[in-house]
Formats: sequence, structure tokens, C-alpha cells
Amino acid sequence: MSATDDVKKTAADLVGHFGSARVKEYFACFSESADFIFYTHTERLKSRKAYEDLWKTWEAEMNFKVLACRSTDQDIKLVGDNVAIFTHNVSTDISTNDGVDTVAERETIVFELVNGSWIAIHEHLSPAS
Repeated sequence: MSATDDVKKTAADLVGHFGSARVKEYFACFSESADFIFYTHTERLKSRKAYEDLWKTWEAEMNFKVLACRSTDQDIKLVGDNVAIFTHNVSTDISTNDGVDTVAERETIVFELVNGSWIAIHEHLSPAS
């Protein structure tokens, strides 16, 4: 299997865990030192733990749940032998106290090859225009 195929599978697993509300498995796809930039949040999250804490806040305050997630228009760019940039359009069905909504976004996830496995080290979301 090629590096591009490995990254594609890793990204599909990450999106699958997210879309199926397998929160523990989803967060395990990220390095502990991963950082996150979300247009819906005022500051950059500087670790996986910071994102996990924010997620717990969403659950507690908004009854946040992911119902489904669809990934389209995927692209993978390899940078050297151990970095990959994955971009895609993502459509996510969420449930909150306000009801069910579908959110359309563009996402970049940077993966690093560590000990033979690809792990996400950066995520950036922006709204689909």
C-alpha cells in the first residue's frame, strides 16, 4: 500500500469515528500535541486535551452530538516522507439543544508518520462558502 493510500485510510478512519460518535477513538487519531483552529472558537487549541475539554463543554452546555459525517472532494499532498496534508469538504449532521442541523465546512488535517503509523498533528476548519 502506498503512503497516499495509508493516509487516505487513516483519514477515513478519523472521519468515520467522528461521524459515528466514537469520541474516544476519534481523539486517539490525534497526537497529544496536535493543535486545532476552528472558526467557531475564538482561540487556537494548543493540544488534544484542550480540544477534548472543549468537546466536553459542548456536550454539557449544548447537548452536542455528532449524528453523521460525509467527506467529499478529498486530496492528499505528501511533504517528504513523513508529512501529509489531507483536505476535503465535510458535511456534518449535529444535534444540540437547538435541534438538528447540517454544517458544511472545509477542513485541512496534517498527518505525521510516527513509528510507522500516520497520526493527525493539526486540524483547521473553515466554513464552506
